Amino acid sequence: MKIISLLPAATEIVWALGLDHQLVGRSHECDFPESVKDLPVCSSAKFISGSDSLEIDKQVKEILTDALSIYTIDKEMIRKLNPDVIITQAQCEVCAVSLKDVEAALDGLLDKECRIISLEPNVLSDVYNDIRNIAGIMNVSARADDLLERADERLDIILHKLKFLSEKPKVACIEWLTPLMIAGNWTPELVQIAGGNPILSVNGKHSPFVDFKDVVKEDPDIIVVTPCGFSIPRTLQEINLLLDLPGWQELKAVKDNRIYIADGNQYFNRSGPRLTDSIEILAEIINPKQFVFGYQGAGWIQFNVQMSKLDN
Repeated sequence: MKIISLLPAATEIVWALGLDHQLVGRSHECDFPESVKDLPVCSSAKFISGSDSLEIDKQVKEILTDALSIYTIDKEMIRKLNPDVIITQAQCEVCAVSLKDVEAALDGLLDKECRIISLEPNVLSDVYNDIRNIAGIMNVSARADDLLERADERLDIILHKLKFLSEKPKVACIEWLTPLMIAGNWTPELVQIAGGNPILSVNGKHSPFVDFKDVVKEDPDIIVVTPCGFSIPRTLQEINLLLDLPGWQELKAVKDNRIYIADGNQYFNRSGPRLTDSIEILAEIINPKQFVFGYQGAGWIQFNVQMSKLDN
């Protein structure tokens, strides 16, 4: 069966299940593994991705206010590729092409039935179920079992070491810089597994916008900055949006030099196999004496005032 994936996480799931030879098309955001970049692109974004955080937020809200999708689907490309399966999502209209977009695009487009698989993960177990669901539809259920068993083994290593640690520092994971948003959905659970106490968001609930005064009130021990869709260099371009906030310098995490920038685009924002990597990244950050998995430098960096002065 020929597959088009319109969601980066789904593309990664397809590859992890060994179905890469059946993948014929991708979204404009699918970029891992590297070889998927050679596939035809079947979507595009209506907002200007190079804009700053505030402008992106403004553009997205204006488009959604007009009851429009923020993504465009290339119908002619899909007709040409003639897929049997299209994978999309119904979790967030902002994050990727949505189910309703795909349904509208496929209406009368193909001369055959095309199955739509829609993912809607809110917690880690939902991600596991999505992997099993895709594997079942593609008749490779045993591969999903093997993939998830390996993921559980990696998590067991973390959980075993954490049995001997009683302290759980307060962790704030920032998912958007302005307006300020704290990472929700599966992220609080990832923090908990990695040995932290997530603040200002609820596991399984959408990421909330917060007032910075709430962050000051909670006074987190650790802050992980992992904006949706941003790489580490992209986040560094706008880090002053946080540094210039009144009260930032008084936060415990700032005084203790426990500010970290992680690659949200490649890890935390994608509800696929690399959420296991994201947990390992958090474990390295939260308990650096216990965990060294090798992500520092590529998956995350420690931010400090000296770095800020160098950048300026």
